[in-house]
Formats: sequence, structure tokens, C-alpha cells
Amino acid sequence: MSELNAAYQYCRDVIYKHSKTFSKAFSMLPKDQKRAVWAIYTFCRQVDDIVDEGENPKEELTQFTLQFDQFVQGKLQSRHPAWTALADVFEKFPMDPTPFYEQIEGQWMDLEPRTIRTKEDLLSYCYHVASTVGLMLLPVIAPGREKELRQGAVDLGYAMQITNILRDIGEDLDRERVYLPKDLLENHQYSCEDLRAGIINSSFINLWEELAEEAEYYYKRGIATLPMYPSYSRTPVKGAAYLYRAILPSVRDNNYEVFRRRNYVSDQQKKQIIADMQ
Repeated sequence: MSELNAAYQYCRDVIYKHSKTFSKAFSMLPKDQKRAVWAIYTFCRQVDDIVDEGENPKEELTQFTLQFDQFVQGKLQSRHPAWTALADVFEKFPMDPTPFYEQIEGQWMDLEPRTIRTKEDLLSYCYHVASTVGLMLLPVIAPGREKELRQGAVDLGYAMQITNILRDIGEDLDRERVYLPKDLLENHQYSCEDLRAGIINSSFINLWEELAEEAEYYYKRGIATLPMYPSYSRTPVKGAAYLYRAILPSVRDNNYEVFRRRNYVSDQQKKQIIADMQ
């Protein structure tokens, strides 16, 4: 196996291990595009893992940023497969480094957290950690249409990240992170103490549903741009959106238990969603 094929195989293993939803949705792309998605996902996974699992995350993220600077300048000496694959992506597609840097900024938001007070604060965070992924992908899955599809990609990022937040409230609390806007907690008379105690009452459900409605609004806006994608990437993007969107009813089916259990869409449900789109 060539070094490049081995590098892409490494990236494929990363996306399959960490996001079967993304892996399944984008498996329908042509070979070059599919492999590029694996490499971009692996970049995002690397920065995410530094923040969540790094022994000295601030130092490691600073070092990673310097590596990316060198990468962009064509001066990086590393033979790590993640960089090898990403270099091939940057050669094959009209990539813009800006959203990659913005993604790193988003990870700093987790390392040096500020209180999320308003929905605008929440959307700023969602843009940096999720919408940027869509903007990274646009030159791969819709080359030449980046400008017209930009807002739709940003909207899908908002929707998916709000969905993640609504699913992962308990896990985030374990990391001492709260992404629910403070204004929203106050409006629904649900305290941080209630949150830490994992209390599921009408206030919590109404708060949760208000954010779920926000996610639905952005799903609809993002999905409305699907006809503008090339035919080969329309179904994969739709698949990613629909598979993520299905997390919301799965939480409702589990009576909003997001503190003590992981809510997910089963493989059978995923297959059905994909089949219904054909």
C-alpha cells in the first residue's frame, strides 16, 4: 500500500471509530471526495481530542496551530498520516485555510470558557466548532459553489451542534461545561443547581424544546439549499442532516433523559432514514 493510501486508510479508521453517522452519510460520495472528507474529519478530530483528552491541552493546541501554520506555508516536515492525507486534499481541491483556523479558535473557547449568556453567544460557539466543518467541506463537495452555499452550510452547522449540545448535556456537565444559554435557564426558571442535579421537569423540557425548535429552524434553512449541491453530494449532505436531526426525537422517546444515558439513533433507524431518502 502506498504512503498516501495508507494515510487515507488511517483517516477512514478515525471517522469510522468516532462518527458512524458522518461515515455512513458520506460513504456515498465519489472516491476522491470521500477520502477528502475522511482527512478533514481527522483534522477536526485531532483538535477536539487535544481539548478533551490532552495532558497539557493549551500547550498541545498551541503546538498544533504552529504545525498548521507550517502546513499552510508548505514547510511542515511531519510524516503523520493525517497531514499526508490533508496535503493531498489541499492539492486536489480549492481549499481555504480560514475555517480550519476558526475551528481551532472554537477549541480555545472550550479551553478558556466564557459564560454562554444568549442564543447569539451559543451560535458564535456553534459556528466555530461546527459550521466551520461545513465550510471546510464545501470546496470538496460543491467546488465553485462555495459562496452561494456558505450560509446553508453555516445553518446546518448550527443545527447539528445544537443537537449535539441537547444530546450531551450530562457528558458536558462531567467536563464542567454548560452550553445552555444563561438567559434561557433564567427565562424557564431552571437553575444551574437543577442542571447539576439532573432534574427533568417541565421547566427543563420547555427549555430543551426551545433549543430543539432553534435547531429545527436551522435544519430547515440548511436543507432548503440542498438542490444547489452537485448531484453526487446532495444525498450525502442530506443524509448527514437527517441522521443528526433524528437524534432529537430519540431524546424525546427517552423522556428527555440526557443526564444519565447516551441517546443515539440505532443502526436500523439509520438504514431506514437512508432508505427513505433514495
